[in-house]
Amino acid sequence: MRDITLFELEQVRQGIGEADDTLQMDQDSFRSIYERTARPLWVYLSRKTGDSQLADDLLQETYYRFLRTRLTFESDSHRKNYLFKIATNLVNDTFRSPKTEQLPENYDAGAAPSAQQHGTDVNRAMAKLKPRERDALWLAYAEGLSHKEIAESLGVKTASMKILLFRARHKLASLLRGAQ
Repeated sequence: MRDITLFELEQVRQGIGEADDTLQMDQDSFRSIYERTARPLWVYLSRKTGDSQLADDLLQETYYRFLRTRLTFESDSHRKNYLFKIATNLVNDTFRSPKTEQLPENYDAGAAPSAQQHGTDVNRAMAKLKPRERDALWLAYAEGLSHKEIAESLGVKTASMKILLFRARHKLASLLRGAQ
């Protein structure tokens, strides 16, 4: 290992400062993406955490990290997929536990906006699913993402996503049949 000079150290510091201050998108582009994605992303975060204030914080952090990324995106759907991936990772980091992944203590499955009786049954059934199953179902049916996009967001292989969704749908259906 070699020693670095003060000149090299100064260059590294300047590079870090420049990279940290540089936004990867102009204001109009960001506003456009934000207007299309903020609401569904917040709903996803809120349902995943069960805490609207935490969802607000995670939404802000998601967009902050999105703006700092150096990736080039192929399309708007690629951007949206990447936002959900960041959000999923933030929630997982927030609730990371050495034992198993658990819902926060204040999770209220019936807290969804405009939940009516049949919606409450779905919320209760969804709360009984594993976190990855809930996320996959939500991203597939509430957000309309493809298997590939869901797999990328959740960090699993595309081939296993079809099986995961199949099993999650059947588990949810059996839970709902038991609720009636």
